[in-house]
Amino acid sequence: MPSTTSSPSRSLNRNDYRTLALAALGGALEFYDFVVFVFFTKALSAVFFPPQMSEWLRQLQTFGIFAAGYLARPVGGIIIAHFGDLLGRKKMFTLSIMLMAVPTLGMGLLPTYASAGAIAPILLLTLRILQGAAIGGEVPGAWVFVSEHVPERHTGFAVGTLTAGLTAGILLGSLVATGINTAFAPAEVIAFGWRIPFLLGGGFGLFAVYLRRFLQETPVFQEMHRTRALSEELPLKTIVRGHFPAVLLSMALTWVLSAAIVVVILFTPTYLQTVFKVAPKVSLQANSIAIVCLTAGCVLFGWLADRIGSRLALSLGSVALLGTSTIFYHSLPLEGPALFFAYAVTGFCVGSIGVVPYILVRAFPPKIRFSGLSFSYNVAYAIFGGLTPVVLTLWLKSDKLAPAHYVAALASLGCVLAFVKLRDAASRESETHH
Repeated sequence: MPSTTSSPSRSLNRNDYRTLALAALGGALEFYDFVVFVFFTKALSAVFFPPQMSEWLRQLQTFGIFAAGYLARPVGGIIIAHFGDLLGRKKMFTLSIMLMAVPTLGMGLLPTYASAGAIAPILLLTLRILQGAAIGGEVPGAWVFVSEHVPERHTGFAVGTLTAGLTAGILLGSLVATGINTAFAPAEVIAFGWRIPFLLGGGFGLFAVYLRRFLQETPVFQEMHRTRALSEELPLKTIVRGHFPAVLLSMALTWVLSAAIVVVILFTPTYLQTVFKVAPKVSLQANSIAIVCLTAGCVLFGWLADRIGSRLALSLGSVALLGTSTIFYHSLPLEGPALFFAYAVTGFCVGSIGVVPYILVRAFPPKIRFSGLSFSYNVAYAIFGGLTPVVLTLWLKSDKLAPAHYVAALASLGCVLAFVKLRDAASRESETHH
């Protein structure tokens, strides 16, 4: 297969679309495994902690276990990315899914606090950490994989489509959660229904492993291997020593991305249920609609980055997210169609995160691209993404609109980052290595 670097202006062909479809579908199934946990926070807090503990404290500790998955991402991401830069993108791309499927299946088989006592939440925490290590390699690896398969002028569409696939995994989790909360009474969900999404997730993960057998190694890595242009030292050393501005930019953009996804998509259903007493079924239905719109938004904003440039696409998306999220949260409580519409529009604007991987994959030269992106993205997501639900849960005690203020602040940061000179420096650095 010819290197994409030799034909940067060619159109997308059948192999490109096939690669995008397989990568996005596999990513969706793996991301489902990672995020479905958050949709069952209330049930998990009820079965893995003592019943005499206050609901608020049980929920806080459950969010803490959820956060542990994010805190584990840098370790898994750095190790997987290191070998991805040395041994190949495809091998690590497949390994990350296997490392996700097994812990997810294990979660569905765990004993509860009632039957095992304190060992139950410890086991849940252990499996969540293993999930975090796996997803740490999956997301950066997926972005690098598809960006190195397509012509350069279609990078935005490729990473936007892949990101849409990942968000489709969130949608799948939301739909499964909606189905379970619709089919079973709350007491039945706590008794056994919470196990179903994790057992399904283990099966999804194994199917994703099978799908990745049909993918080919990226032309960029094949060319580096042929010309012996692979990194001669630990890629992370090269990144910290020579690409620190790109690391800072990537971490800041990841903070913006994490705020949009974790708060608007993952945290808000529980927020609607606990603060505004919206029925779980209704909040999850609204969330599913928002994720459908988010998925479409990722593709659109990725495509816009190819057409009008990442700076303008990111600034437009950030302003739109700032406006729609402010209106949505300040209008609560909403009911019926009004809730669905406001959440849907906000979800679509969250799709502006489709621009972020476009910038990230261009911020590092090919031989350390996987490691550079993985280190920056996972460290930032561990700090900002993992701790956000915990921080918001505490913040909500004094400010009912804490999610609105947090998203507004980070959307404003996205506007600032769209115009800082750091972005130009990172782009020029990447271009000199293409």
